[in-house]
Amino acid sequence: MQDIIITDTIKYVGVNDRKIDLFESQYVVPNGVSYNSYVIMDEKIAVMDSVDKRGTAEWFENLEKVLEGKEPDYLIVNHLEPDHSGNIQNFLEKYPKAQLVSNAKTLSMMPQFFSIDLGGRSVVVKEGEELSLGKHVLTFVMAPMVHWPEVMVTYDKTEKVLFSADAFGKFGALDTQEDWTCEARRYYMNIVGKYGAQVQVLLKKAAVLDIQIICPLHGPVLSENSGGKGLSYYFEKYQTWSSYTPEDEGIVIAYASIHGNTKQAALKLASILEEKGVKKVVCFDLARDDMAEAIEDAFRYDKMVLAAATYDAGLFPCMESFLAHLKSKNYQKRTIGLMENGSWAPMAGKLMKEGLSGMKEIAVLEPVVTIKSTLNQQSEEQLKQLADALLS
Repeated sequence: MQDIIITDTIKYVGVNDRKIDLFESQYVVPNGVSYNSYVIMDEKIAVMDSVDKRGTAEWFENLEKVLEGKEPDYLIVNHLEPDHSGNIQNFLEKYPKAQLVSNAKTLSMMPQFFSIDLGGRSVVVKEGEELSLGKHVLTFVMAPMVHWPEVMVTYDKTEKVLFSADAFGKFGALDTQEDWTCEARRYYMNIVGKYGAQVQVLLKKAAVLDIQIICPLHGPVLSENSGGKGLSYYFEKYQTWSSYTPEDEGIVIAYASIHGNTKQAALKLASILEEKGVKKVVCFDLARDDMAEAIEDAFRYDKMVLAAATYDAGLFPCMESFLAHLKSKNYQKRTIGLMENGSWAPMAGKLMKEGLSGMKEIAVLEPVVTIKSTLNQQSEEQLKQLADALLS
């Protein structure tokens, strides 16, 4: 068990998963992921969420070590997604006197995952209701669509701890030494990113609570002393991310190249921009680079250039996929330049414009650079004009 100190009475019992290849079967996690679970030891004992079925044996070992022969009174379910609910049924079978605490939406969804008879074993809580464990008093705060409809968070008034469900989570096992921000940003944009308005509602609710510690369901426990950053740093990041405000000035160039000519043009534009003094230019080969990281940086920076080859009178598929990902995550409030390539009938520019048209507050720059097979003097001049437009 990861040796994590929260408080004298709140214990960590989560597990690290270093063997997972793709989180949610789509996100590369080179440093794995943690499934966090906690126990509050009091007159009554509350377990805060379970873990993915991949961590069943270790989780129960961790529980038994902390419980020291005692029986838990409650399992509080903040989030029903399988990576956190995978052992609900196992828990209730192992501890037959324990009650499950959650909201009505969670309980209505429970039969979709488990065959459990909860007759007399469930406590239904609503917004603002409290549960006393003895010295600890828990307050329940509903957080629907952050990022599932049944989500709630739990606030321990006694020790000022917020059990934040998937909010403030990050990729990476807890035995990994890495900066919080990068992998938390990639996690947020790809997992929660669509639901900025709902995150804003939760942030307003959290603002009236005296929070000293945040215990998320993925990633490290956050406090005033974690990572050399105060808690305000994490709240400020979430405020920026959930409002779709660009976090940094910079230009992302995302290209979809078949034979390398569109790539050459994209790198040429990057060189022009750097020569003109742009301090941050980030290039992504959409056919090869991590899509989730490309999405992360598309949200991080204020400007982006999309460069794509025409393919079967449409868009090269990896650019189609990138635009679909952006749309699904509610991409908005950005300035975009376009580059298209086509040997006889360039269509990519038109199709990328159409893909962007459903997104809010997107400014598409002129000119749209058109390349016919390879760069020439005319298209290089258009690159320079696009660079000027990006800098204006």
